[in-house]
Amino acid sequence: MIGGEKQTGIHTFTEKVHLFSRDYLKCCLFILGLGSPDQGYKFTKKLFSKLIGASQVLEDFLDFHGAKNNKEWYLYRELSAAVRHLSLGGYSQKHILNRLLCYDLSVDSAFERDGWVTLDFLTRSLIKIAPVILDEAKRLGIPIPEDGFDGSEFPGIVTGTNLEYNIDDEEKTQPKKHIVKIASEFLNISNHFDQYTFFEPFGMQRIHSLVPEVINEVEVRRYEMLVHNLQSSFDTYVIHGGYVHGQRRLKMLRSHFSVVFHLLQSMGRFLHFYERHLHEAGYRDIYKKVRNQLSFLVDPETLLDRTINYGFFWVCHFLSNGREIAQAVLNENIERDVIQVGVPVPRGFHSRPSLLVAKIVQHYGGKVELCAGEGRFDASSVLDIQWAGGKIQNENITHVKFEGDARSLRDLKVLANSNYGEDTMGNGVPLPRELGYLHE
Repeated sequence: MIGGEKQTGIHTFTEKVHLFSRDYLKCCLFILGLGSPDQGYKFTKKLFSKLIGASQVLEDFLDFHGAKNNKEWYLYRELSAAVRHLSLGGYSQKHILNRLLCYDLSVDSAFERDGWVTLDFLTRSLIKIAPVILDEAKRLGIPIPEDGFDGSEFPGIVTGTNLEYNIDDEEKTQPKKHIVKIASEFLNISNHFDQYTFFEPFGMQRIHSLVPEVINEVEVRRYEMLVHNLQSSFDTYVIHGGYVHGQRRLKMLRSHFSVVFHLLQSMGRFLHFYERHLHEAGYRDIYKKVRNQLSFLVDPETLLDRTINYGFFWVCHFLSNGREIAQAVLNENIERDVIQVGVPVPRGFHSRPSLLVAKIVQHYGGKVELCAGEGRFDASSVLDIQWAGGKIQNENITHVKFEGDARSLRDLKVLANSNYGEDTMGNGVPLPRELGYLHE
Protein backbone atom coordinates (compact mmCIF):
# COMPACT_ATOMS: atom_id res chain seq x y z
CA MET A 1 0.00 0.00 0.00
CA ILE A 2 1.15 3.55 -0.65
CA GLY A 3 -0.57 5.27 2.24
CA GLY A 4 0.41 3.90 5.66
CA GLU A 5 3.55 1.84 5.97
CA LYS A 6 3.15 -1.89 6.51
CA GLN A 7 5.84 -3.24 8.83
CA THR A 8 7.58 -6.46 7.76
CA GLY A 9 10.16 -7.39 10.37
CA ILE A 10 13.02 -4.93 10.53
CA HIS A 11 12.12 -3.17 7.24
CA THR A 12 9.04 -1.36 5.99
CA PHE A 13 7.05 -2.51 2.98
CA THR A 14 8.40 0.41 0.97
CA GLU A 15 12.02 -0.45 1.72
CA LYS A 16 11.51 -4.08 0.85
CA VAL A 17 9.60 -3.48 -2.37
CA HIS A 18 12.49 -1.28 -3.48
CA LEU A 19 14.90 -4.09 -2.65
CA PHE A 20 12.87 -6.83 -4.38
CA SER A 21 12.32 -4.64 -7.44
CA ARG A 22 15.98 -3.78 -8.00
CA ASP A 23 17.18 -6.72 -10.12
CA TYR A 24 13.77 -6.94 -11.79
CA LEU A 25 14.01 -3.32 -12.97
CA LYS A 26 17.67 -3.77 -13.96
CA CYS A 27 16.53 -6.61 -16.25
CA CYS A 28 13.95 -4.29 -17.82
CA LEU A 29 16.61 -1.65 -18.44
CA PHE A 30 18.90 -4.28 -19.94
CA ILE A 31 16.41 -5.67 -22.46
CA LEU A 32 15.51 -2.14 -23.56
CA GLY A 33 19.16 -1.23 -24.03
CA LEU A 34 22.15 -3.50 -24.48
CA GLY A 35 19.97 -6.61 -24.35
CA SER A 36 17.60 -5.56 -27.11
CA PRO A 37 17.49 -7.75 -30.25
CA ASP A 38 17.76 -4.47 -32.16
CA GLN A 39 21.29 -4.27 -30.73
CA GLY A 40 22.05 -7.76 -32.03
CA TYR A 41 21.57 -9.48 -28.68
CA LYS A 42 19.73 -12.80 -28.44
CA PHE A 43 17.98 -13.68 -25.20
CA THR A 44 19.90 -16.45 -23.42
CA LYS A 45 18.91 -19.06 -20.85
CA LYS A 46 20.87 -17.10 -18.26
CA LEU A 47 18.88 -13.94 -18.98
CA PHE A 48 15.60 -15.86 -18.89
CA SER A 49 16.73 -17.42 -15.60
CA LYS A 50 17.41 -13.99 -14.13
CA LEU A 51 14.03 -12.72 -15.29
CA ILE A 52 12.31 -15.78 -13.78
CA GLY A 53 14.01 -15.44 -10.42
CA ALA A 54 13.65 -11.66 -10.11
CA SER A 55 9.98 -11.64 -11.14
CA GLN A 56 9.06 -14.63 -8.95
CA VAL A 57 10.49 -13.23 -5.73
CA LEU A 58 8.82 -9.87 -6.43
CA GLU A 59 5.48 -11.52 -7.25
CA ASP A 60 5.66 -13.62 -4.07
CA PHE A 61 6.47 -10.52 -2.01
CA LEU A 62 3.58 -8.55 -3.51
CA ASP A 63 1.14 -11.43 -3.03
CA PHE A 64 2.19 -11.79 0.59
CA HIS A 65 1.25 -8.14 1.15
CA GLY A 66 -2.11 -8.31 -0.64
CA ALA A 67 -1.28 -6.67 -3.99
CA LYS A 68 -3.93 -8.75 -5.77
CA ASN A 69 -6.55 -6.89 -3.76
CA ASN A 70 -5.05 -3.40 -3.97
CA LYS A 71 -5.90 -1.02 -6.84
CA GLU A 72 -2.57 0.81 -6.59
CA TRP A 73 -0.38 -2.28 -6.78
CA TYR A 74 -2.46 -4.73 -8.85
CA LEU A 75 -0.97 -3.83 -12.25
CA TYR A 76 2.60 -3.97 -10.95
CA ARG A 77 1.88 -7.41 -9.55
CA GLU A 78 0.28 -8.66 -12.78
CA LEU A 79 3.23 -7.42 -14.83
CA SER A 80 5.60 -9.46 -12.66
CA ALA A 81 3.44 -12.54 -13.31
CA ALA A 82 3.53 -11.84 -17.05
CA VAL A 83 7.33 -11.59 -17.03
CA ARG A 84 7.65 -14.80 -15.04
CA HIS A 85 5.44 -16.96 -17.23
CA LEU A 86 6.74 -15.61 -20.53
CA SER A 87 10.31 -16.11 -19.29
CA LEU A 88 9.57 -19.67 -18.14
CA GLY A 89 8.17 -20.43 -21.58
CA GLY A 90 11.16 -18.74 -23.17
CA TYR A 91 13.62 -20.73 -21.07
CA SER A 92 12.04 -24.03 -22.18
CA GLN A 93 11.98 -22.88 -25.79
CA LYS A 94 15.61 -21.79 -25.68
CA HIS A 95 16.50 -25.18 -24.18
CA ILE A 96 14.86 -26.97 -27.11
CA LEU A 97 16.66 -24.84 -29.70
CA ASN A 98 20.01 -25.33 -27.94
CA ARG A 99 19.48 -29.10 -27.84
CA LEU A 100 18.33 -29.66 -31.41
CA LEU A 101 21.75 -30.85 -32.55
CA CYS A 102 21.81 -33.38 -29.71
CA TYR A 103 18.29 -34.68 -30.26
CA ASP A 104 17.97 -37.50 -32.80
CA LEU A 105 14.54 -36.60 -34.13
CA SER A 106 14.74 -36.99 -37.93
CA VAL A 107 12.72 -33.81 -38.39
CA ASP A 108 13.02 -31.17 -41.09
CA SER A 109 13.79 -27.50 -40.51
CA ALA A 110 10.11 -26.57 -40.04
CA PHE A 111 10.26 -27.38 -36.33
CA GLU A 112 13.31 -25.19 -35.78
CA ARG A 113 11.79 -22.31 -37.79
CA ASP A 114 8.57 -22.59 -35.82
CA GLY A 115 10.57 -22.56 -32.59
CA TRP A 116 12.38 -19.36 -33.50
CA VAL A 117 9.07 -17.68 -34.39
CA THR A 118 7.76 -18.63 -30.94
CA LEU A 119 10.87 -17.40 -29.16
CA ASP A 120 10.75 -14.12 -31.10
CA PHE A 121 7.14 -13.57 -29.98
CA LEU A 122 8.14 -14.11 -26.35
CA THR A 123 11.13 -11.78 -26.47
CA ARG A 124 9.19 -9.07 -28.32
CA SER A 125 6.41 -9.32 -25.74
CA LEU A 126 8.90 -8.92 -22.88
CA ILE A 127 10.38 -5.88 -24.61
CA LYS A 128 6.90 -4.34 -24.89
CA ILE A 129 6.26 -5.01 -21.20
CA ALA A 130 9.56 -3.58 -19.93
CA PRO A 131 8.83 0.19 -20.37
CA VAL A 132 5.38 -0.24 -18.81
CA ILE A 133 7.01 -1.86 -15.78
CA LEU A 134 9.45 1.04 -15.48
CA ASP A 135 6.65 3.61 -15.76
CA GLU A 136 4.59 1.78 -13.16
CA ALA A 137 7.57 1.61 -10.81
CA LYS A 138 8.05 5.38 -11.14
CA ARG A 139 4.36 5.96 -10.42
CA LEU A 140 4.65 3.87 -7.26
CA GLY A 141 7.73 5.76 -6.12
CA ILE A 142 10.14 2.85 -6.67
CA PRO A 143 13.57 4.15 -7.67
CA ILE A 144 14.93 3.08 -11.05
CA PRO A 145 18.46 1.66 -10.65
CA GLU A 146 21.21 3.85 -12.08
CA ASP A 147 23.50 0.93 -12.80
CA GLY A 148 22.45 -1.79 -15.19
CA PHE A 149 23.49 -5.28 -16.20
CA ASP A 150 26.17 -5.84 -18.81
CA GLY A 151 25.76 -8.25 -21.70
CA SER A 152 28.73 -10.28 -20.46
CA GLU A 153 26.62 -11.28 -17.45
CA PHE A 154 24.18 -13.21 -19.69
CA PRO A 155 26.24 -15.36 -22.09
CA GLY A 156 24.77 -18.23 -24.05
CA ILE A 157 25.57 -21.79 -22.97
CA VAL A 158 26.90 -22.98 -26.35
CA THR A 159 30.67 -23.11 -26.92
CA GLY A 160 32.88 -24.71 -29.54
CA THR A 161 34.26 -27.26 -27.08
CA ASN A 162 32.93 -30.58 -25.87
CA LEU A 163 34.38 -32.34 -22.87
CA GLU A 164 36.13 -35.64 -23.51
CA TYR A 165 33.83 -38.65 -23.52
CA ASN A 166 35.57 -40.92 -21.01
CA ILE A 167 32.73 -42.56 -19.04
CA ASP A 168 31.50 -45.47 -21.14
CA ASP A 169 27.85 -46.48 -20.84
CA GLU A 170 27.91 -48.78 -23.87
CA GLU A 171 28.44 -51.95 -21.86
CA LYS A 172 25.90 -51.25 -19.16
CA THR A 173 23.18 -53.89 -18.96
CA GLN A 174 19.87 -52.05 -18.82
CA PRO A 175 17.20 -53.67 -16.65
CA LYS A 176 14.61 -54.76 -19.19
CA LYS A 177 11.66 -54.26 -16.85
CA HIS A 178 12.36 -50.51 -16.71
CA ILE A 179 12.78 -50.23 -20.47
CA VAL A 180 9.53 -52.14 -21.04
CA LYS A 181 7.64 -49.97 -18.56
CA ILE A 182 8.92 -46.72 -20.11
CA ALA A 183 8.19 -47.80 -23.69
CA SER A 184 4.69 -49.01 -22.73
CA GLU A 185 3.86 -45.75 -20.96
CA PHE A 186 5.13 -43.74 -23.94
CA LEU A 187 2.79 -45.72 -26.20
CA ASN A 188 -0.14 -45.15 -23.83
CA ILE A 189 0.47 -41.40 -23.78
CA SER A 190 0.84 -41.39 -27.56
CA ASN A 191 -2.46 -43.25 -27.94
CA HIS A 192 -4.23 -40.67 -25.78
CA PHE A 193 -3.11 -37.92 -28.15
CA ASP A 194 -4.40 -39.70 -31.26
CA GLN A 195 -7.73 -37.90 -30.89
CA TYR A 196 -6.00 -34.52 -31.19
CA THR A 197 -3.56 -35.10 -34.06
CA PHE A 198 -3.89 -32.50 -36.81
CA PHE A 199 -1.97 -31.84 -40.02
CA GLU A 200 -2.45 -28.14 -40.74
CA PRO A 201 -2.70 -25.02 -38.54
CA PHE A 202 -6.00 -24.38 -36.78
CA GLY A 203 -7.81 -21.09 -37.30
CA MET A 204 -8.67 -18.93 -34.30
CA GLN A 205 -12.30 -20.05 -34.25
CA ARG A 206 -11.21 -23.66 -33.91
CA ILE A 207 -8.59 -22.76 -31.30
CA HIS A 208 -11.15 -20.88 -29.19
CA SER A 209 -13.38 -23.96 -29.30
CA LEU A 210 -10.53 -26.00 -27.81
CA VAL A 211 -9.06 -23.56 -25.25
CA PRO A 212 -9.83 -23.79 -22.41
CA GLU A 213 -12.71 -26.29 -22.69
CA VAL A 214 -10.67 -29.18 -24.12
CA ILE A 215 -7.04 -28.09 -23.97
CA ASN A 216 -6.18 -26.23 -20.78
CA GLU A 217 -3.46 -25.78 -18.20
CA VAL A 218 -4.68 -28.63 -15.99
CA GLU A 219 -4.70 -31.20 -18.81
CA VAL A 220 -1.36 -30.08 -20.20
CA ARG A 221 0.32 -30.14 -16.79
CA ARG A 222 -1.07 -33.64 -16.20
CA TYR A 223 0.65 -34.91 -19.35
CA GLU A 224 3.75 -32.86 -18.58
CA MET A 225 4.05 -34.75 -15.30
CA LEU A 226 3.56 -38.13 -17.00
CA VAL A 227 6.22 -37.41 -19.62
CA HIS A 228 8.58 -35.99 -17.00
CA ASN A 229 8.22 -39.25 -15.08
CA LEU A 230 9.29 -41.15 -18.21
CA GLN A 231 12.39 -39.00 -18.59
CA SER A 232 13.24 -39.29 -14.90
CA SER A 233 12.86 -43.09 -14.92
CA PHE A 234 14.92 -43.36 -18.09
CA ASP A 235 17.78 -41.27 -16.71
CA THR A 236 17.75 -43.11 -13.38
CA TYR A 237 17.37 -46.72 -14.49
CA VAL A 238 18.32 -46.97 -18.17
CA ILE A 239 21.05 -44.60 -19.39
CA HIS A 240 22.93 -42.17 -17.18
CA GLY A 241 25.10 -40.76 -19.97
CA GLY A 242 24.54 -38.02 -22.52
CA TYR A 243 23.09 -37.90 -26.00
CA VAL A 244 26.02 -38.58 -28.31
CA HIS A 245 27.05 -42.11 -27.35
CA GLY A 246 25.28 -45.23 -26.21
CA GLN A 247 22.48 -47.31 -27.70
CA ARG A 248 20.99 -45.17 -30.42
CA ARG A 249 17.45 -46.52 -30.41
CA LEU A 250 17.08 -45.96 -26.67
CA LYS A 251 18.43 -42.44 -26.96
CA MET A 252 16.18 -41.73 -29.93
CA LEU A 253 13.25 -42.71 -27.73
CA ARG A 254 14.50 -40.39 -24.99
CA SER A 255 14.85 -37.54 -27.51
CA HIS A 256 11.19 -37.90 -28.45
CA PHE A 257 9.78 -37.73 -24.95
CA SER A 258 12.33 -35.11 -23.87
CA VAL A 259 11.32 -32.64 -26.57
CA VAL A 260 7.65 -33.36 -25.83
CA PHE A 261 8.27 -32.63 -22.14
CA HIS A 262 9.82 -29.23 -22.84
CA LEU A 263 7.07 -28.34 -25.32
CA LEU A 264 4.46 -29.21 -22.70
CA GLN A 265 6.34 -27.04 -20.19
CA SER A 266 6.02 -24.06 -22.52
CA MET A 267 2.38 -24.83 -23.27
CA GLY A 268 1.57 -25.02 -19.57
CA ARG A 269 3.03 -21.57 -18.98
CA PHE A 270 1.24 -20.07 -21.98
CA LEU A 271 -2.09 -21.58 -21.01
CA HIS A 272 -1.73 -20.51 -17.38
CA PHE A 273 -1.04 -16.94 -18.44
CA TYR A 274 -3.91 -16.94 -20.92
CA GLU A 275 -6.48 -18.54 -18.61
CA ARG A 276 -5.50 -16.66 -15.46
CA HIS A 277 -4.55 -13.24 -16.81
CA LEU A 278 -6.11 -12.75 -20.27
CA HIS A 279 -9.20 -14.94 -20.59
CA GLU A 280 -11.28 -14.33 -17.46
CA ALA A 281 -11.14 -10.80 -16.09
CA GLY A 282 -13.40 -11.11 -13.08
CA TYR A 283 -16.19 -8.68 -12.34
CA ARG A 284 -14.19 -5.74 -10.95
CA ASP A 285 -13.34 -2.82 -13.27
CA ILE A 286 -9.71 -2.91 -12.15
CA TYR A 287 -9.40 -6.55 -13.25
CA LYS A 288 -10.87 -5.78 -16.67
CA LYS A 289 -8.70 -2.70 -17.08
CA VAL A 290 -5.50 -4.56 -16.28
CA ARG A 291 -6.50 -7.47 -18.50
CA ASN A 292 -6.95 -5.06 -21.40
CA GLN A 293 -3.53 -3.55 -20.70
CA LEU A 294 -1.92 -7.01 -20.65
CA SER A 295 -3.75 -7.98 -23.87
CA PHE A 296 -2.20 -4.99 -25.59
CA LEU A 297 1.27 -6.02 -24.44
CA VAL A 298 0.91 -9.79 -25.03
CA ASP A 299 -1.41 -10.47 -27.96
CA PRO A 300 -3.82 -13.24 -26.80
CA GLU A 301 -4.41 -14.62 -30.31
CA THR A 302 -0.71 -14.92 -31.05
CA LEU A 303 -0.20 -16.56 -27.66
CA LEU A 304 -2.92 -19.11 -28.45
CA ASP A 305 -1.57 -19.66 -31.95
CA ARG A 306 1.89 -20.45 -30.56
CA THR A 307 0.34 -22.69 -27.89
CA ILE A 308 -1.70 -24.79 -30.32
CA ASN A 309 -0.17 -24.44 -33.79
CA TYR A 310 3.38 -24.70 -32.47
CA GLY A 311 3.42 -26.39 -29.08
CA PHE A 312 0.48 -28.75 -29.40
CA PHE A 313 1.09 -29.55 -33.08
CA TRP A 314 4.67 -30.67 -32.45
CA VAL A 315 3.75 -32.55 -29.27
CA CYS A 316 1.34 -34.64 -31.34
CA HIS A 317 3.93 -34.98 -34.11
CA PHE A 318 6.73 -36.29 -31.88
CA LEU A 319 4.44 -38.59 -29.90
CA SER A 320 3.23 -40.10 -33.16
CA ASN A 321 6.71 -40.37 -34.71
CA GLY A 322 8.15 -41.89 -31.55
CA ARG A 323 5.58 -44.65 -31.50
CA GLU A 324 7.44 -46.87 -33.98
CA ILE A 325 10.67 -46.48 -31.99
CA ALA A 326 8.90 -47.23 -28.70
CA GLN A 327 7.24 -50.30 -30.23
CA ALA A 328 10.58 -51.61 -31.47
CA VAL A 329 12.24 -50.99 -28.10
CA LEU A 330 9.35 -52.69 -26.34
CA ASN A 331 9.40 -55.80 -28.51
CA GLU A 332 13.18 -56.12 -28.10
CA ASN A 333 12.89 -56.18 -24.32
CA ILE A 334 9.61 -57.83 -23.34
CA GLU A 335 9.52 -61.19 -21.63
CA ARG A 336 7.81 -63.63 -23.99
CA ASP A 337 5.55 -66.52 -23.12
CA VAL A 338 2.90 -68.83 -24.55
CA ILE A 339 -0.46 -69.78 -23.05
CA GLN A 340 -3.23 -72.09 -24.24
CA VAL A 341 -6.80 -71.13 -23.39
CA GLY A 342 -10.30 -72.05 -24.44
CA VAL A 343 -12.33 -70.02 -26.91
CA PRO A 344 -15.34 -67.99 -25.68
CA VAL A 345 -18.44 -70.15 -25.08
CA PRO A 346 -20.85 -70.29 -26.80
CA ARG A 347 -20.38 -67.60 -29.49
CA GLY A 348 -16.63 -67.60 -30.05
CA PHE A 349 -14.65 -64.47 -30.83
CA HIS A 350 -17.45 -62.11 -31.76
CA SER A 351 -17.32 -58.35 -31.05
CA ARG A 352 -17.15 -58.23 -27.23
CA PRO A 353 -14.47 -60.89 -26.59
CA SER A 354 -12.42 -59.62 -29.55
CA LEU A 355 -12.53 -56.06 -28.23
CA LEU A 356 -11.51 -57.10 -24.71
CA VAL A 357 -8.57 -59.16 -25.99
CA ALA A 358 -7.39 -56.30 -28.22
CA LYS A 359 -7.69 -53.76 -25.38
CA ILE A 360 -5.51 -55.88 -23.10
CA VAL A 361 -2.80 -56.19 -25.75
CA GLN A 362 -3.01 -52.49 -26.61
CA HIS A 363 -2.78 -51.59 -22.92
CA TYR A 364 0.66 -53.15 -22.61
CA GLY A 365 1.81 -52.42 -26.16
CA GLY A 366 3.97 -55.50 -26.71
CA LYS A 367 3.41 -57.82 -29.67
CA VAL A 368 0.98 -60.71 -29.08
CA GLU A 369 -0.29 -63.19 -31.66
CA LEU A 370 -3.37 -65.39 -31.48
CA CYS A 371 -2.58 -68.82 -32.91
CA ALA A 372 -5.52 -70.88 -34.19
CA GLY A 373 -4.55 -74.06 -35.97
CA GLU A 374 -1.92 -73.02 -38.51
CA GLY A 375 -3.09 -69.40 -38.54
CA ARG A 376 -1.43 -66.51 -36.70
CA PHE A 377 -3.33 -63.30 -36.05
CA ASP A 378 -2.49 -59.90 -34.53
CA ALA A 379 -4.11 -59.93 -31.09
CA SER A 380 -4.08 -56.13 -30.86
CA SER A 381 -6.48 -55.89 -33.82
CA VAL A 382 -10.21 -56.51 -33.31
CA LEU A 383 -10.57 -57.21 -37.02
CA ASP A 384 -7.78 -59.80 -37.02
CA ILE A 385 -9.25 -61.54 -33.98
CA GLN A 386 -12.65 -61.73 -35.67
CA TRP A 387 -11.01 -63.19 -38.76
CA ALA A 388 -9.50 -65.79 -36.44
CA GLY A 389 -12.98 -66.31 -34.96
CA GLY A 390 -14.29 -67.29 -38.38
CA LYS A 391 -11.53 -69.83 -38.83
CA ILE A 392 -12.09 -71.19 -35.31
CA GLN A 393 -15.81 -71.65 -35.95
CA ASN A 394 -15.33 -73.22 -39.39
CA GLU A 395 -12.70 -75.66 -38.15
CA ASN A 396 -14.47 -76.35 -34.83
CA ILE A 397 -11.37 -75.31 -32.80
CA THR A 398 -11.93 -75.31 -29.04
CA HIS A 399 -8.56 -74.04 -27.78
CA VAL A 400 -6.16 -71.37 -29.04
CA LYS A 401 -2.70 -70.14 -28.10
CA PHE A 402 -1.52 -66.63 -27.40
CA GLU A 403 2.19 -65.95 -27.93
CA GLY A 404 4.12 -62.80 -27.03
CA ASP A 405 4.29 -60.22 -24.25
CA ALA A 406 4.06 -62.10 -20.95
CA ARG A 407 2.31 -59.16 -19.27
CA SER A 408 -0.58 -59.31 -21.74
CA LEU A 409 -0.70 -63.08 -21.56
CA ARG A 410 -1.10 -62.95 -17.78
CA ASP A 411 -4.23 -60.82 -18.15
CA LEU A 412 -5.51 -62.75 -21.16
CA LYS A 413 -5.45 -65.88 -19.01
CA VAL A 414 -7.55 -64.09 -16.37
CA LEU A 415 -9.95 -62.96 -19.12
CA ALA A 416 -10.21 -66.45 -20.58
CA ASN A 417 -10.93 -67.92 -17.13
CA SER A 418 -13.94 -65.58 -16.91
CA ASN A 419 -15.11 -66.75 -20.36
CA TYR A 420 -14.05 -63.41 -21.85
CA GLY A 421 -16.59 -61.43 -19.84
CA GLU A 422 -19.67 -63.44 -20.88
CA ASP A 423 -21.95 -66.07 -19.39
CA THR A 424 -22.89 -69.27 -21.24
CA MET A 425 -25.76 -67.43 -22.92
CA GLY A 426 -23.42 -64.80 -24.39
CA ASN A 427 -24.50 -62.04 -22.01
CA GLY A 428 -21.98 -59.67 -20.46
CA VAL A 429 -20.82 -60.31 -16.88
CA PRO A 430 -18.58 -58.23 -14.54
CA LEU A 431 -14.88 -58.57 -15.27
CA PRO A 432 -12.36 -59.67 -12.64
CA ARG A 433 -10.88 -56.83 -10.56
CA GLU A 434 -7.44 -57.28 -12.16
CA LEU A 435 -8.92 -56.16 -15.49
CA GLY A 436 -10.52 -52.99 -14.17
CA TYR A 437 -8.47 -50.87 -16.58
CA LEU A 438 -10.57 -52.24 -19.47
CA HIS A 439 -13.42 -50.00 -18.32
CA GLU A 440 -11.39 -46.82 -18.80
